[in-house]
Amino acid sequence: MVQAQLAEPVRHPVAPLRQVLCALQDPVRLEMVRRLHNAGRPVRCAELYDGINKSTATHHFNILRDAGIIEREPAEGHTHQRLRIEDVDDAIPGLLGSIVAQANRESEALS
Repeated sequence: MVQAQLAEPVRHPVAPLRQVLCALQDPVRLEMVRRLHNAGRPVRCAELYDGINKSTATHHFNILRDAGIIEREPAEGHTHQRLRIEDVDDAIPGLLGSIVAQANRESEALS
């Protein structure tokens, strides 16, 4: 019996700096990346946003994926998002760490 091969997910290269910054400039996408970074692991999609519907969240995930910042990872029958921190740091050293650190400071100030 021949097993069907599952297609590998498309892995976008990390985009140029301008596209990465444009992806991160939106407050919803920045919060998604902040939550992923702070979790330190792949996270179920629904845990990464509040106050928007699923189709809007999908739009934001697509922009982050096209910029090479995140990728999908199926687990436990659900889609999770994984932050590609190593890949982004290789392409643009220190960017995510700096942006997330500032986003965390601003989030704490609002709490």
